[in-house]
Amino acid sequence: MTEIAGKVALVTGGGSGIGRGLVLALADEGASVVVADIVQERADEIAEIVNKNGGSAIGVTCDVSSREAVRAMKAEANQAFGPVSLLFANAGVTWFDRFSEMADHDIDWVMQVNLMGVLNCVHTFLPDMEKARDGHVVATASNAGLIAGWVPDHSVYSAAKLAVVGMMLGLRQELDQVGVGTTVYCPGGVRGRISESFALRPDHFGGPTDQTITLSAEWSTKNVVGFFEPEEVGPMVMQAVKDNRPVVLDHSNQRQHFLDWYADPIIAAFDTAEEWERGHPQGS
Repeated sequence: MTEIAGKVALVTGGGSGIGRGLVLALADEGASVVVADIVQERADEIAEIVNKNGGSAIGVTCDVSSREAVRAMKAEANQAFGPVSLLFANAGVTWFDRFSEMADHDIDWVMQVNLMGVLNCVHTFLPDMEKARDGHVVATASNAGLIAGWVPDHSVYSAAKLAVVGMMLGLRQELDQVGVGTTVYCPGGVRGRISESFALRPDHFGGPTDQTITLSAEWSTKNVVGFFEPEEVGPMVMQAVKDNRPVVLDHSNQRQHFLDWYADPIIAAFDTAEEWERGHPQGS
């Protein structure tokens, strides 16, 4: 069991969407929360809500794609509350375009925030947890990582999110003996403000853009049966942390998509490999 009450938690992307839900759930559980966001005003707004409700929180700004910014965020968090033992590497951005039509800076932005942003945060905060032999790391991936092709024109996003899943499951093995837990959360439809990330893209990744999401109503009805509010999924993730569960999903109706588009083709590939090996014994 992972204790949450009395611990120091940090949530990236905590100023809106899933991050907001995680912050509020952590505060309800009795954690002191560092609300990190690329927009200071958003972080401060959520921290103020927590403090007005009797909790303890501060807002900080951070671009998780920058190692220097993440290290500065850690220093600010440590100064305010002490070592962070509950890390929620949640910040993310999205992009909808055919891979061949994406510019270099579009690809770099999606990969640097969604994958390297998680790696930067975990690499920075994990040593304190390992030293204390206590803590828990949560990373927000996506069902788009588990079900490649589930969302159209989303290949780079899916690549980053699947990499997060692999990293977190591998990290779980590394941390098993040092008292630090891991959980990867793969949301399948939660209302948030990730589409607004286009307008917040830093200049070194091409600057703000007004790209709009063009998923059809037909696709949404077929592939996402209901969207959760962030405040609904927050407590579910908290329970997964307490139970040290490796993976959290929030849409069981997407099981068949996972089987059809990911699990079944890979199982079939193993079957083919087994058949091939019968005619090519190893070591012969």
